[in-house]
Amino acid sequence: MSQIRPLVPLLVTAGILIGGNGLLATFISLRGLREGFSPSVIGLIGAGYNIGFAIGCVYVTRILRSIGHIRTFSAMAALAAAASLSMALVIDPTVWFAMRLLAGLCLASLFATVESWLNARVTNDNRARTLSVYRLVDLGSVTAAQYLIPAIGVDGFGLFAVISMALSLSLVPISLADRSSPAPPEAFRFDLKALWSVSPLATVGAIVVGLTTAPFRSLGPIYAADIGLSVTAIATFMSAGIIGGVVLQYPLGLYSDRLDRRRIILAAGIGSLVSVLYLAFFAGQDETRNIIGIFLFGAFAMPLYSLCSAHANDHAAPGQHALVSAGILFFWSLGAIVGPLGASLLIDHFSSRALFLYMSVVLAGFIVYTLLRMRARGGVEIGRRQSRFRALLRVSAYFNRLPARPDTPHTPPAHPQADKQD
Repeated sequence: MSQIRPLVPLLVTAGILIGGNGLLATFISLRGLREGFSPSVIGLIGAGYNIGFAIGCVYVTRILRSIGHIRTFSAMAALAAAASLSMALVIDPTVWFAMRLLAGLCLASLFATVESWLNARVTNDNRARTLSVYRLVDLGSVTAAQYLIPAIGVDGFGLFAVISMALSLSLVPISLADRSSPAPPEAFRFDLKALWSVSPLATVGAIVVGLTTAPFRSLGPIYAADIGLSVTAIATFMSAGIIGGVVLQYPLGLYSDRLDRRRIILAAGIGSLVSVLYLAFFAGQDETRNIIGIFLFGAFAMPLYSLCSAHANDHAAPGQHALVSAGILFFWSLGAIVGPLGASLLIDHFSSRALFLYMSVVLAGFIVYTLLRMRARGGVEIGRRQSRFRALLRVSAYFNRLPARPDTPHTPPAHPQADKQD
């Protein structure tokens, strides 16, 4: 506990930041519906966030190397807060798309700054415990934030103000209580072709996770509202998917360390497919059945990123771990851009239940591809693996390439929530 105490300011900052961002993602969908935006327009706005996120992931290393952690965080938090308030002032799809794109760029930079800061402050002895606490902060803040929606209401200026306040207040803990000055991240060259050669399955898996989980975050509230759930029930529905994403992270990761990792990826893919088929054909309009279904979807779909990332690291050569982290995150971003757009168009032409039919087609294709890759190449022997599963956050994996502290030997990171390797 004494090792965690110096990190409390950073963890508090992360909690405020993650909670505000999670609240905004759900709120934008519900407010867009209230303003008369179609599902396809809301999907486009959601894609705008992921476009900005992808851009932020590519350029944040340069920003951190240029001006440092605290200046980067201050600038991006101010821009994100201003973008959130601007959406309250101008209710227009084009403006909202632009502001969500800006917010995505800022949030990617903010998450990367906090998580690289954390990685610079921990040692190999307490890294896993620290990131576990971080994961709990992530889960708790996002879940709690969802219930501000029914408490404050979707209409009016209130939630926009609360979100802007959260993004601004996230500056306070690290500004007042953290005087550390982390080293800037190493320079890095993007080579996506090299990543594909390392792990075609991981690359495809990362895209699939983006294609399926991003539409859930952007369009899940639309589905829940369409089947008649109350605002409070919608908050519970979205929280259930997020909580589900944590429940099986460790068990699936543990078994993936002991077996051919592709078998666990396949099992998680099948579980995800079964859960979305259940939501599409059996959950109906029953609140309890829908919450159970989305919980199961989160439980199987969310760990896929970590499993695939760990699988890619199994095949990575020395010096390629940073490439794997950055590349997997980038390919996830591509899927997260396309997913909300495609799913929202289907909802426009059919019904909100098309969201889960779309996911089922994507997941079925991924299952077939995984089986084909298992036939094309043998698995990595457990004793020869270069990494073990760790359930980290996406951006955090990208920055695990930071040099270890001088007092501890550096070991290659294992990678976060990503779909990897063949």
